[in-house]
Amino acid sequence: MRRRRTRHDEILAAIAAGDADVDALAARFGVSASTIRRDLNALSAKRAVARTYGGAILAAPVHETSLRARTAQNRPAKAAIAQAALGLIGEGDTIILDGGSTVEALGRLLRGRRLRVVTTNLPLIPLLADTPEIELVVLGGTLRPISMSTFGPLAEQALRHVTADRVFMSADGVLPGHGVCEATLEQVSLKELMMRQAREVVVLADSSKLGRGGQPFWAPLPAGWTLVTDAPEEACAAFAPEGVRVIHA
Repeated sequence: MRRRRTRHDEILAAIAAGDADVDALAARFGVSASTIRRDLNALSAKRAVARTYGGAILAAPVHETSLRARTAQNRPAKAAIAQAALGLIGEGDTIILDGGSTVEALGRLLRGRRLRVVTTNLPLIPLLADTPEIELVVLGGTLRPISMSTFGPLAEQALRHVTADRVFMSADGVLPGHGVCEATLEQVSLKELMMRQAREVVVLADSSKLGRGGQPFWAPLPAGWTLVTDAPEEACAAFAPEGVRVIHA
């Protein structure tokens, strides 16, 4: 399973570089054409590629759904991931909370904890604003209505004045060797800065996000990052060469 997942990641990179033909991919990876066809069919089923005559191309970016729609998806998994991630937060910590529905689920568990919370996640503001134990720092900037979060140069300028114990990050997809993907360069830029300002990077991703690369812009993840997920061990095996710590919800 691990070997096949690694080849799938490498096939995606090869297609992105221009090798879209079955025979060329088979020669490149030292496997049969039928094996490559099975790999491409598997990637097509995950909507990572679109099959063509004799090969494949990278799939068009997945249509981005609203925060309200995403909140209604995979709720039990997101709740379990949030509960597992809660154990990573110590009293008095400074944490950065990214946008996204799974990070929002974590934020809902923080009431009563003594923390400094730095966030772009607007739905969390009314939930945490009246909690005296929490010092809430909101990163202003341009509103992104589809995700109900802020981004842009104003948010980044404020973030440069903050360092944190850890950042809890969402993603549209997570691929080994690539990082996390998002729909816009502005989102990726902010995520990269969040990672630089935090001592530890924690990605919250349910099983539907692993191995998925449906958006065109990528933020690489640092060495030793942490993945909190409901996915089984075999689905996380491809991340092992990166030294990822996996916490199973």
